Amino acid sequence: MPTLAIEPITRIEGHGKITIDLDDAGQVHDAHFHVTQIRGFEKICEGRPFTEMPALMARICGICPVSHLIASSKACDRILAVTIPETAEKLRRIMNLGQIIQSHALSFFHLSSPDLLLGIESDPAKRNIFGVLAANPQMARDGIRLRQFGQHVIEVLGGKRVHPGWIVPGGVSEPLTAKRRDEILASLPEALQIVERTLRWFKTNLEQFRTEIRTFANFPTLFMGLANPDNSLALYKGWLRFIDADGNIIADNIDGVDYSNYIGEAVQPDSYLKATYYKPMGYPEGVYRVGPLARLNLCTKCGTPRADEELAEFRELERSHMVLSSFYYHYARLIETLFAVEKLEQLLREPDILDKHVRAFAGPNNHVGVGGMEAPRGTLLHHYTIDDDGLITTANLVIATGHNNLAMNKGVLQVARQFVNGAKLEEGMMNRLEAVIRAFDPCLSCSTHALGHMGLQVVLRGPDGTLLDTLGRN
Repeated sequence: MPTLAIEPITRIEGHGKITIDLDDAGQVHDAHFHVTQIRGFEKICEGRPFTEMPALMARICGICPVSHLIASSKACDRILAVTIPETAEKLRRIMNLGQIIQSHALSFFHLSSPDLLLGIESDPAKRNIFGVLAANPQMARDGIRLRQFGQHVIEVLGGKRVHPGWIVPGGVSEPLTAKRRDEILASLPEALQIVERTLRWFKTNLEQFRTEIRTFANFPTLFMGLANPDNSLALYKGWLRFIDADGNIIADNIDGVDYSNYIGEAVQPDSYLKATYYKPMGYPEGVYRVGPLARLNLCTKCGTPRADEELAEFRELERSHMVLSSFYYHYARLIETLFAVEKLEQLLREPDILDKHVRAFAGPNNHVGVGGMEAPRGTLLHHYTIDDDGLITTANLVIATGHNNLAMNKGVLQVARQFVNGAKLEEGMMNRLEAVIRAFDPCLSCSTHALGHMGLQVVLRGPDGTLLDTLGRN
């Protein structure tokens, strides 16, 4: 059976590969997304004091270090058995919102806007951020400025843009000052203008991508994410909830410590990325999605005025059921970014945001801690066990990209069946295979915890295993 492979995949974070198997008639029989980096952070952590975990975990990724910092700190909060001060929780939320903004800006402007602005079949030599700059200088500048703003929020709070150590077990290491608060507030109006301008542009151009909307991982699945009592967009705190493609709740009020009763982790022979699945449905049938699309399907409101208006418009895309096409991850990211900018201002203007009581101190009171939160790409879980000396005995990290693994594989197959025909790889079909992966915005650095740069290769093989064609990027 012929196999087509794309290696490496471009404009994602990490190394990936796609293989496509053809039948005797040259039609797509199967397709797979492979992660070719090895994962090792769980083993590296064994024997380390649990108090070191947040700072260590922030080093997993340079794009979303704050997510790992928060999830790890929340797991350590459980080990300490403390309730962190209210102001500390608000400050953690602010840093997380800064990360949501910078990460979503990277995904939309730097990685995906070349396809959205220039066209999926445009010249690959120009289909990059420099091509965007030439075609639409305002959009390129907006992407740079918006990401810069998100990074600045992190830097103002944590002292540096990447791998800050400010969030610690029990809260945060130091309070916010009025000067630093006002510094962030002064930059908010520009950020808000950028997001609203980009949303208007994106919505007016949706009609150009009807084929992609129809075929980019557009199928019924479950959706999972954090939920809270008022069903607003939950990014920092809440319980786990699963809904089906019609919006029906199928599992709810799941405490983080009970995640393994609902989430299974399968090891696949052709990828270093684990594939999580909804346990009651089994593997591989228990496909679910996480991240911006899932979060907007799960909530009934965002909780800020402008984002709530955009969410209402977003939900009109599909009146009878949840929004299913993974192409709309791009749309959902922009709405979440709008929410993050609005919510930042709300939190920064809270009367107690400058309170100096921002950390609770204690020794280890539990041997197990599970911390969960919503990273830019979806639900992130850190699960630690310690011995009597407070040293890590086991660590399990359930990463957003792993939650989406089965859905990404199904999406690659759907796109391949639509656009791949015969034994010859063409640029347009290759970029669409990449683009469906980019829609999920996988972070393979997080999911595999390895060094290196990203790339994709597609390999096409015949029914007898003969190599028919190869197309790749470095």
